[in-house]
Amino acid sequence: MRVPDAPTGRLSDAWRACVGTGRVELALRRDYQDSLALLQREIGFRYIRGHGLLSDGMGVYRPYDWQGERRVQHSFTYVDQVVDAYLALGIRPFLELGFMPTELASGERTVFWWRGNVTPPRSHQEWADLVRSTMAHLIDRYGLDEVRTWPVEVWNEPNLADFWEGADEAAYHRLYEVTAGAVKEVDASLQVGGPAISPGADEWLERFAEFAERRGVPVDFVSKHAYTSGPAQHVPFGVHQTLAPASALLDQFAAARARLKGSKLAELPLHITEFNSSYRPDNPVHDTAFHAAYLAPVLAYGGDHADSFSYWTFSDMFEEAGVPTALFHGGFGLLTHRQVKKPTYHLYAFMARMGPDLLSRADDHLVTRHPDGRVTVLAWAPVDPTGEPSGPERHRLRLSVPIASGAAFVRRSSADEEHGNARTAWQRMGSPRSPRPHQLDVLHEAAEPARHHLRLPVEEGRVDLDLTLARHEVTLVELSPVEEEAPPWADEGRLLGREAPG
Repeated sequence: MRVPDAPTGRLSDAWRACVGTGRVELALRRDYQDSLALLQREIGFRYIRGHGLLSDGMGVYRPYDWQGERRVQHSFTYVDQVVDAYLALGIRPFLELGFMPTELASGERTVFWWRGNVTPPRSHQEWADLVRSTMAHLIDRYGLDEVRTWPVEVWNEPNLADFWEGADEAAYHRLYEVTAGAVKEVDASLQVGGPAISPGADEWLERFAEFAERRGVPVDFVSKHAYTSGPAQHVPFGVHQTLAPASALLDQFAAARARLKGSKLAELPLHITEFNSSYRPDNPVHDTAFHAAYLAPVLAYGGDHADSFSYWTFSDMFEEAGVPTALFHGGFGLLTHRQVKKPTYHLYAFMARMGPDLLSRADDHLVTRHPDGRVTVLAWAPVDPTGEPSGPERHRLRLSVPIASGAAFVRRSSADEEHGNARTAWQRMGSPRSPRPHQLDVLHEAAEPARHHLRLPVEEGRVDLDLTLARHEVTLVELSPVEEEAPPWADEGRLLGREAPG
């Protein structure tokens, strides 16, 4: 395939706009911060979103009795530590307001191992006071101009009874109206939105738009989630699920604007605030090379349909189903505990090394150019469109790439079943639930991608690139113009002191 000489557009960076996290309280832990620091060095997300900002573990809502009178204090000790840690690592919070503090809740229904309360407030006035106090504190500490850049999302997946008691739509609309009003009372320029629905509930979007218009409720962005897995087939401490083709994720991204067409929300920013293949934090597919190849076209094309799409989640430090029972347990994370990189981590790290100018895009590759003339190729072996974890043993891709020099230095980095895949090594060493230090060293080594270097000739301003990809491989090829600086007397034939030929 001949890659065009001139850019066909700009590569969207919607894929790195946001990333998900386990409940935000986890940011107080060292392993979490170490993992996020690595992520930011090698990928560099702009925002991070997680549950539990107002849950009991963060200690924000603090009622007490004083001389027979009930009073409430709002404490931001942990909120400050979390946000400080985020900003120090170059990432901003995408605020999700939830779950309900126990002392403010109207009921006892909870979700997850860490018991996030999912009932409406017993007093909407006290909830509004909590929201106002939280936003005012953040502005006081971090500055109005800064906090205006932080999206504020109201709740999480209210269409599911597990996350919002009874999946009561009218009750969610009331919560949204009260919350959005409280946010705007603090500053009218703060960004507030929702409804953060799960897949299969897009009809909520239409009714949300009708409600917002009818009531004159502020909405600055629309949010929803996307997953492609079928019902869970349970095994001890894990599940298996069927998968729809990855293109179904793109269809879900696109469906939101189609649903909202003609409404006042149609042109608002669209944020996919969670996406992945499986919605379960214990599905082994998340740890595989198949998963990286499966999601590659989503990263390549997702920006056509959404302003951001947030991978759920950056780390396996995630306790919704309890503390993980093994290092590799099917967690959502790009990283395991102890910062062992998964193949999907490499997909993101490879994307972070792509250039801004888009030259070519297809169902198995993406080609970009940097301002300094470097050309980067992300290629992947397409997986079976049914989502089955099988595919051809080899996938061949031939590209004619433009580059302005007499020769090109080629650097190739790859992740597949054998390379950049610590899970394979982990299984071969017996799948230790708690690897010992020397085993962790082996896993970190096995997690690094395969790397190769070569030099190719440039003819008529082009390099012929012939790539053979292994099963489930994702590879990054970086081509740099060669500027030869070797001195004229350099002679590899004389390394051992032989005389130059006469």
